[in-house]
Amino acid sequence: MAKWGQGDPRWIVEERADATNVNNWHWTERDATNWSQEVLNELLLRVRVEGEDGVCQITDVSTIKGEASINNRKGKLIFFYEWNIKASWTGTSKNGIKYKGNIEVVNLSDENDMDDLDICITACKDQPPTPLTTFMKKEGEKEIKLALASYVSHLKEFAQGMILPTANGFDKVQQHAQKKVKMDKTQIGSESSTKASSSGVKIPTVKFSLKETFLTSPEELYRVFLNQEMVQAFTHITALVEADRGGKFRLLEGNVYGEFAELVPDEKIVMRWRFATWPAGHYSVVTLNFIDRGGETELTLEAKGVPTSEEERMKEGWQRYYFDAIKQTFGYGARIF
Repeated sequence: MAKWGQGDPRWIVEERADATNVNNWHWTERDATNWSQEVLNELLLRVRVEGEDGVCQITDVSTIKGEASINNRKGKLIFFYEWNIKASWTGTSKNGIKYKGNIEVVNLSDENDMDDLDICITACKDQPPTPLTTFMKKEGEKEIKLALASYVSHLKEFAQGMILPTANGFDKVQQHAQKKVKMDKTQIGSESSTKASSSGVKIPTVKFSLKETFLTSPEELYRVFLNQEMVQAFTHITALVEADRGGKFRLLEGNVYGEFAELVPDEKIVMRWRFATWPAGHYSVVTLNFIDRGGETELTLEAKGVPTSEEERMKEGWQRYYFDAIKQTFGYGARIF
């Protein structure tokens, strides 16, 4: 009989962080079907191409049939997905005439490369001939493939958290991610909590605050966040901004979207804000307060309900794609707290 502490380690019952799936040995599965349908819909509705003959864009996604799941076995992630998609596109010529057509994707799956996708783009039977159909088949198909490739990338990000902690702490993937996290000097406070998304999965969340000073008035800075042309100027890409309470916004190729929950002119903006890769139905609440400092505006941001794993990404995103971009675009440069 082996002495205490000298037995075969495979038989030793030890305290471990995950409490059930030791070293990720057992097969675990996450259903990504509903999440995938929402992400695919969002990505495809962003497809838009413009040329000499006019503009073409996807205006409706009528069918997304299939399933998707993510599996973890022995610490290895395996992705399964298979989708049949039907959508509609609208073309608008330079003289304002509109044309309609259909799109069908029949083999989006983990077994096929993007180059092997069968994408059928046609004009509706009652539509007259138009060069926009040829344009959509050539350039539109490229954008559709990019959108579907983006879905696959988002699916892999959605798997975050499936590799469970081991008895010795975080797994290697998590340790590598932690090394990339930098101390954000703009953080004021952080508080943990847990919320459940519409998919039924409880999501650990945090709240944080940022503060920045801009060399402009509160009125002008407030307008920067709500004027679609100004938003497109500092993001350098097409955006959707409906500047009303309940209005939608979609930025950065749809990677960020949500709605305006409250608007107090020149003083406060409250948004339901999310990354497209977050679990379906989960939004953070972002509040922007504009404070007049006499020739300058102090902008404070408070974000609640942020998935714990997304805190650093969200803070860095706001700093880079909002604060820094606004200063560089409109010349509102000032010191960073």
